[in-house]
Amino acid sequence: MPRIALVTCRPGPDVAEDRDLPGLVSALREAGAEASAEVWDDGDVDWGAFDLAVIRSTWDYSWRSAEFTAWAERCAAVTRLANPANVVRWNTDKRYLGDLAAAGVPVVDTRYLAPGDTVVLPETHEYVVKPTSGAGARFAARYTPAEHDTAVRHVRRMHDEGFTAMVQPYVRSIDTAGERAVQFFGGSLLHAGRKGAVLAPGTPYDQRKVAHPGLTAWTPTAAELDVAERALAAVPGAPELLYARVDLVDGEDGRPRVMELELVEPNLFLWLHPESVPRVVKHLLSAAAR
Repeated sequence: MPRIALVTCRPGPDVAEDRDLPGLVSALREAGAEASAEVWDDGDVDWGAFDLAVIRSTWDYSWRSAEFTAWAERCAAVTRLANPANVVRWNTDKRYLGDLAAAGVPVVDTRYLAPGDTVVLPETHEYVVKPTSGAGARFAARYTPAEHDTAVRHVRRMHDEGFTAMVQPYVRSIDTAGERAVQFFGGSLLHAGRKGAVLAPGTPYDQRKVAHPGLTAWTPTAAELDVAERALAAVPGAPELLYARVDLVDGEDGRPRVMELELVEPNLFLWLHPESVPRVVKHLLSAAAR
């Protein structure tokens, strides 16, 4: 009987509920696995006792990224970790968008402001400021050029806490076409969804946001699949990825661009796509057997 850990985090006021977790644990048990949800920073968990540890909803990692990546490496030393620890380390820092762009993948234009850098912000268009280590729109906000001083305070707050800031133009197509989340599992397309705009004008960066507003099922276009697959092919070292989510938006030219590549703990939205659960379970059992 394979032993599978679905890795999550402790509940808290800043952590969303993982709607998929109880059902996935149950489905694995019904398929013959010994499955359980385990908290990543629980020092009493014996990770070596599992055949497979699958990172699922470790949604507090972004403000403890160094601690989390160190855990991932310890865990991977004693069991199979999905996704692999080197992928976790690379993908927890959104400067990976620069790597994708260098590989020719269309991404949203991004500049980075590390602690100590001079804070220079756009003067001609609306833009978004967020940390390179972040999830669920935490510490993210959109600004107009007239809100320059507020945006500077936002960046300096992140710098004071040791975060690197990233600055992107606000992609206006999100207001009409939304953002598409294309999900892969076991190396092939699983399903996709579309959500509305997360960042409303004037919303403070430290206010909690609804991470996936208006989420609906979506059938990805050929152009979206092409960009998503190019992004996955550009991951350094061509690692074996058990799961992936590619978040896409339309650029000014109407063509899809990568907003984020989620390889650590993407919400799979299985509650929206219950027909995908058997496929996920099959791939998890196969990974545990290897």
